[in-house]
Amino acid sequence: MNNSHRMASASLLPKIDPTPVSQQFEAWKQAVLHSTTLTLERTLPASDEIPARLHEAMRYAVLGSGKRMRPLLCHAAGEAAAANPETLNVVGAALEMVHVYSLVHDDLPAMDDDNLRRGRATVHVQYDEATAILVGDALQAQAFMALSQAPVSTACQVSLVRALAMAVSSVGMVGGQMIDLASLDTKLDITQLERMHRMKTGALIQASVRMGALCAETTQLNIDSLDRYSTAIGLAYQVIDDILDATVDTATLGKTAGKDAKDHKPTYVSMLGLTQSRHLAQRLGEQAHQALKNLAGRTDRLHGLADLIINRLH
Repeated sequence: MNNSHRMASASLLPKIDPTPVSQQFEAWKQAVLHSTTLTLERTLPASDEIPARLHEAMRYAVLGSGKRMRPLLCHAAGEAAAANPETLNVVGAALEMVHVYSLVHDDLPAMDDDNLRRGRATVHVQYDEATAILVGDALQAQAFMALSQAPVSTACQVSLVRALAMAVSSVGMVGGQMIDLASLDTKLDITQLERMHRMKTGALIQASVRMGALCAETTQLNIDSLDRYSTAIGLAYQVIDDILDATVDTATLGKTAGKDAKDHKPTYVSMLGLTQSRHLAQRLGEQAHQALKNLAGRTDRLHGLADLIINRLH
């Protein structure tokens, strides 16, 4: 075979990325975090725009440190469906703003009454309670405004708005928070606890995955498989949060550790114990991976995020 034939044959071979899978995943994660931050900075009102105190507090709440798990899930599902990256940036930013709104309100004295979030003062401590309430209200509105301007068809915009609205509604995140507040000093069984967390934490995580796939507008992905995946990791996320609250100090956790036990809140740890809670988290992680087994498209990012969630225990 002459050199020209060798070169032609070589050009037909698939390119193999020699970078280890863990490094590829980390590079992808950092790229998504960076693009999400840039989109949030661009989407949020400027801190000197009237009313300046409200806009400054919104940026304080959103632009601090955070795991950005919901934008990551949105991007991972969107990549599997071959969605436009810029659309995923907008939708991921909307998901993060809604998530942060829920944290700001969750930390209020009328709810969980916490002074620390993501390693610094909560919004009502840094500013005041009235400002914190308005920050949450404004972030929710800003999220839906962003979705209404996403670079997709009008029909897709409506689908995205509907999916997010359902996730944060009285049968989703807000309803789960209501059940959580009503459960103080009461005994829930394991089925009731799971339902509460599927609503409070799981609904927005499931929406993040589903909305990422919706961004493609037309996709061959099996939505039921994605829902099984996101249901498993959504519950695993909460189980692990309960474990970390019982085992990790405040400095590491970035919020007040041991608060669930102090407030007599039912958790997986209080009901199952640490060992069984760890086993449950591992089983849920396995279920998430299994749900992706026959899913078309690029699923390595989704697999990586499932591992990232479960490995918070290590």
